[in-house]
Amino acid sequence: MDFRANTRTEGDINLSSERRSFQEAWLSPETKEVLAEDSRYFLHQSMSTPCLNVITNAEGIYLEDMDGRKIMDFHGNSVHQVGYKNRYVLDAVMAQLENLPFLPRRFTNPVAIRLAQKLVQLAPGDLNKVLFTPGGTSAIGLALKLARKATGKFKTLSTWDSFHGASLDAISVGGEGVFRNGIGPLLPGSEHMMPYNSYRSIFGDHDDGTYSLNYLEYMLEREEDVGAIILEPVRSTDVQIPPQAYFQRLRRLCDQYGVLLILDEIPTAFGRTGTMFVHEHFGIVPDIVVIGKGFGGGVFPMAGIIVREGLDVAQDISLGHYTHEKSSVGCAAALATIEFIENNGLLEHAVQMGAYLQQRLTEMMQRHEAIGDVRVIGMLAGIELVTNRHTKEKAAGHTEKVMYLCMERGLSFKVSNGNVITLVPPLITTQQQLDQALTIIEEAIDITFTT
Repeated sequence: MDFRANTRTEGDINLSSERRSFQEAWLSPETKEVLAEDSRYFLHQSMSTPCLNVITNAEGIYLEDMDGRKIMDFHGNSVHQVGYKNRYVLDAVMAQLENLPFLPRRFTNPVAIRLAQKLVQLAPGDLNKVLFTPGGTSAIGLALKLARKATGKFKTLSTWDSFHGASLDAISVGGEGVFRNGIGPLLPGSEHMMPYNSYRSIFGDHDDGTYSLNYLEYMLEREEDVGAIILEPVRSTDVQIPPQAYFQRLRRLCDQYGVLLILDEIPTAFGRTGTMFVHEHFGIVPDIVVIGKGFGGGVFPMAGIIVREGLDVAQDISLGHYTHEKSSVGCAAALATIEFIENNGLLEHAVQMGAYLQQRLTEMMQRHEAIGDVRVIGMLAGIELVTNRHTKEKAAGHTEKVMYLCMERGLSFKVSNGNVITLVPPLITTQQQLDQALTIIEEAIDITFTT
């Protein structure tokens, strides 16, 4: 099978020879039998079925597989900020299950209102209105529909290589080939521009995103029906972190041309970068913030949007007619998650661990020519592996080998864009546990690039 570069933009490949070798050597016959049953009944798709392993338990920062091995989970689909089986979150969920397990539409409940109040208190500026959904992809749909309703304009601009979910509208504004290729016509009005750092190969470090924004301004001058720009403030997969100047100019352009700024913080809000919301790093207030993943505390699927009060303009239509829109159990989980982050100083901890990650990874880069770059913001880090540091040629095959060597030693993480080790540890991870994980990674790099 030909694994082209655009099939490696988000995650590892589930049909590669490296995966087969890992499974053959490390999984028991019983586990292989369960995986075969999974493969028999579930539709196959990239990055999912056929699956890697069978997980039977999870607690704190650890997964436990069917063969009894404990694995540090520095992947977690970005839902596990407060760790697995967080007692504070579980207690809130159990109490709500005993009281009101499901809320029919047309009604409200106190825990939903308390959650909404909490989000409004935390969000800056006039981000004073919320709406909840069961998942991040549907929250993107809310944001896109609200932008059309509020502006009367149907076009959106987003960037190539971005990810905003897997539904048809979300992959239309997304820019990854592994989700779009061969699907056919997508959502009309979805246009794309280059990512902020796409001109680095031409202008080097002198490019702070200005060149891509010059192109954006060129588009906005000619496209009068653009209603919104949707971006990830930090690219969570391969950890791309634009400078503050990029977002401040972007905010000015949106204001100048009457375009709404939608920031997709689904995988990165709630402490991941050391702040409750990612846009706090950039000194701007977006028009719509999309949240999800860690919002539900690793227990319940919860997502939503936080919007400027002036965008409350859609009472005559149903923006999000979802059965579990205002879930009592989901709201209890989300409120408990935020309270746990605040009460346990996890924002401050993320900042401290981010500084430690930056120090350790910089030292590793000095020791290993195979590390072409490291990028860190809070407890989100990317380690870019290359075959040549000067040409930045991707070490895609090597990176997959590193991942499986780490898995054998008890560490799981995502591989992004073919050659980026993406580390997403729970916010409760200690410095000692980070040390252990980084040592495992460095040993795996040593083995891979010296044999």
